[in-house]
Amino acid sequence: MNNLIPEKIVKEMIMNQKVRINIVKQNFLLFFHFYFAHYIKYPTADFQKDILNHLDRDEQDLFVVAFRNSAKSTIVTTAFPVWALLGKLEKHFIVIVCQTKEQSKLHMNSLKQELEANELLKRDLGPFKEESNEWNAGSLKFTNTGAKIMIASLEQSIRGLRNSQSRPDLIILDDIEDMSSVKTRSNRNKTYQWLKGELIPAGDRGTRLVIVGNLLHEDSLLKRLEEEVREEKLTATFMTIPLVNESGVSTWPGKYPTQKEIEDERKKIGNEIAWRREYLLEIIPDDEAVIFKEWITRYDKLPSQEEIVEIRVTIDPAVSLKDTADYTAILTGITTGYGGDMKIYLLPNPANKRMTVPQLLEWCKEWQDIIIQRFNKYPSFYVESVGTQKGVVQLLTHIGLMAYEVPSHVDKRARLSLAGAHLQNGNILFPQKGCAVLEDQLLNFGVEKYDDLADAFSMMANSIVNNPISFIGIA
Repeated sequence: MNNLIPEKIVKEMIMNQKVRINIVKQNFLLFFHFYFAHYIKYPTADFQKDILNHLDRDEQDLFVVAFRNSAKSTIVTTAFPVWALLGKLEKHFIVIVCQTKEQSKLHMNSLKQELEANELLKRDLGPFKEESNEWNAGSLKFTNTGAKIMIASLEQSIRGLRNSQSRPDLIILDDIEDMSSVKTRSNRNKTYQWLKGELIPAGDRGTRLVIVGNLLHEDSLLKRLEEEVREEKLTATFMTIPLVNESGVSTWPGKYPTQKEIEDERKKIGNEIAWRREYLLEIIPDDEAVIFKEWITRYDKLPSQEEIVEIRVTIDPAVSLKDTADYTAILTGITTGYGGDMKIYLLPNPANKRMTVPQLLEWCKEWQDIIIQRFNKYPSFYVESVGTQKGVVQLLTHIGLMAYEVPSHVDKRARLSLAGAHLQNGNILFPQKGCAVLEDQLLNFGVEKYDDLADAFSMMANSIVNNPISFIGIA
């Protein structure tokens, strides 16, 4: 029992069923160590006790990010639902959500086998029986209480789920994201909107949400929830447990007592990216990444009007409103210095939407008026020029704007790679907030569906050493 309780009480629990049942119903940590002892191969770590105690208190939502093989899923997804129904929490309807139907079936089979084979648990707190339902997902019914555990997947609709009169009062999500699902912003938005718009409303007042997983992307579901907790937009406990803490000490000394055991585990993994991502909980981009997060430097305030050399607006036009069309991207930067000493301060909230030619011209004219009013300086508009887009520059000059043609380059990756050198050198600075979509396109170039803002960024960055040619004077 890992010296968690006095030996005298352990012996009494072993000998006296009534004492045992009364104790384990009141304490999840003891319930886990008594009925799920066959999972415990090493002394329980402090972080595991923290998870067990947080779940026991049932005070608020809990989000757990922990290293692979940390026993987080065993505690949260296997043992906790059983205790939440049979212990002091007395939950009536628990829904566990996995990423796919296959994963949900595997988990149901695992849970069912656990309840069938665990004779002590079955004798003390059973009986249990299996159910099928109209969602074609497995359920477990606890006949002595009428409570139910249902396991579903992201692919299934969970609207209107009920167990008799009870809506879900505990919802658990277990690794619902993977590297494939977090690659594009549209997929990440879809998962987030599903959570907020479908899953949470399926519960009731007081329904508790518990999520276990890993941080796979700077904009993943768990990363968004972490930010909401940090900004106090969401009341929840967020736990992050890497294998090695900031001081370089093992967080599970019972399993990894010295650096040797940690190194042995690292060698067994045999992949540095997987090791850093799954065990150290670092967010590592895919191998094909061109731009890396650590290259992004941010500014706290813009330069003074006296320091401003130029205000540049780069435009990657896509003059169509069709649903399949690219977006027009318009990025604005304030430059200081010259040549290699030039710095560009990107303004937040760049435009990124579908526009017709008249809408683009109107937007640029209005934006020029705003810039003049704010900075007392005329902006220069740099427009990628290819095919029918060449006419955009002429139209901009016709309405009184300073416009430049920037020749198009077919190899966008090479152009962004060159731009990345200026970013890495600190020549380009980002605002603290307001450029999330641009950053997504840069960090996930080649994966995100759209890359228009990334193209506008490349134009902006590469103009540091290659000032655009083919200036067309004001008409």
